[in-house]
Amino acid sequence: MEDNLKIGEREFQSRLLLGTGKYRSFEEMQASLAASGAQIITVALRRLDLSRPQEPGLLDYIDPARYVILPNTAGCKTAEEAVQTARLAAAMGLPRWVKLEVIPDPRYLLPDPLATLEATRILVAEGFDVLPYINADPVLALHLQDAGAVTVMPLGSPIGSGQGLLNLPQIQIIIEQARVPVVVDAGIGAPSDAALAMELGAAACLINTAVAQAKDPLQMARAMKLGVEAGRASYLAGRIPRQPYASASSPTSDLAVTAS
Repeated sequence: MEDNLKIGEREFQSRLLLGTGKYRSFEEMQASLAASGAQIITVALRRLDLSRPQEPGLLDYIDPARYVILPNTAGCKTAEEAVQTARLAAAMGLPRWVKLEVIPDPRYLLPDPLATLEATRILVAEGFDVLPYINADPVLALHLQDAGAVTVMPLGSPIGSGQGLLNLPQIQIIIEQARVPVVVDAGIGAPSDAALAMELGAAACLINTAVAQAKDPLQMARAMKLGVEAGRASYLAGRIPRQPYASASSPTSDLAVTAS
């Protein structure tokens, strides 16, 4: 049976989204993308050097026939900056969708909820598919869905921290209430974190630092792919409920009598 990820009108086989920052080289990034099996690749527009178009840059290492580029507004501190960046991406011919990040806080890198909601409303009205990055706030997640966001993307823990799913109870509530796919983004440090997010019912995981900064990014990209796939399979299979007592796996009645 097909079990595809649907975001707006787009459909994908892979439920792992991969970022393109922090790699040691473009070649290492390119190989890691291939190893991950990801189809959606996020690109921070502010990382692109448009002043030297003759020199090879990030986009030259991403095959547009193989991947769908998801522009993101990393580095934007206000709703106005994020909206302008999304418009720039569309003007460059990139897909008319955006991972919306509005982060004014330079130390903890926590997203601004009010500015994120404001920018979402503006971009949805302009015809963008908006994928907003948020703290694990169930109330905000509902407001963003009402505003027309095609996903909500709660953080598991601070960006790049590798601390895993510290916001587990809130993420569970967001998933329970969601009318759009929930993509867990930020804080995933190991395949077990990704598997746990998927077991909860998340639609996908977005991962960057855990792969890019691993000792062996290619091997970690493969591991994350398997973690996401295992977690999704577990969610679909339906785990047994947790119980406060033991339950024998073998029958306890009508046992064969052994000779004395």
